[in-house]
Amino acid sequence: MTTVQTNRLLTPRDILGGVNGGRLLDVATGGGGFVHFLIEGLDDATEIVGIDISDASRDAFDEALGDRPNVRFELMDARELSFPAASFDTVAVSDSLHHFEDPVVVLREMLRVLKPAGHVIVAEMYRDGQSPAQLTHVELHHWAAAINQTQGIFHRETYPRAELVRLLDSFRLDEVQTFDQADTSHDPKDPDTVAAHEAIITRYLALAVGHKNLERRGRAIRRRLKTVGIHGATELVYIGRKSASE
Repeated sequence: MTTVQTNRLLTPRDILGGVNGGRLLDVATGGGGFVHFLIEGLDDATEIVGIDISDASRDAFDEALGDRPNVRFELMDARELSFPAASFDTVAVSDSLHHFEDPVVVLREMLRVLKPAGHVIVAEMYRDGQSPAQLTHVELHHWAAAINQTQGIFHRETYPRAELVRLLDSFRLDEVQTFDQADTSHDPKDPDTVAAHEAIITRYLALAVGHKNLERRGRAIRRRLKTVGIHGATELVYIGRKSASE
């Protein structure tokens, strides 16, 4: 495994420069946020298909990417992809593994539809080794996950980095590279950023009514946001190649 460490924030081209895009699948695409990263980093993506189980994601995806003729959305369960085996050159998933009850099932499906020697791209935030301002983001995310669970929506806390790497290493990919990315260049107490996260806390507090512990956690995170500020948690980008013999 090659671990890339640098003091500067890498561009998508820096990270994806060794990947041949071709026909590309983005799993649990949501509104297509990660597709922008893939487009910026890959010159040779001939087609990008974003799939998501939520039909509500379709409108956001189409609004963001509908003007691109080689990008499309399909409604699909990541646990049971309807594509034939070996039908994509590259498969990707971003900030979604902790939303799956069994991420192994999803990753196996991704590998099934990936061609031999094709690339897997996984991007996932993790919980440990964070600065105080980044821990605000982690605590906010974990609190929102706990509220989602009360609504019957599966949402686990984010992984520790080592556990995430062990999970991905279990698939025995070739030529693995890892990148740790975090943008902490801005003021963690920037008024606009704080206000945006205040709005998120207010929205989730409304969903937490009647759950006293969750209400207390939300108020504590609001105080932390005002005193410590917030930076996005560090994200691991893990890239590997499927064996050419599979």
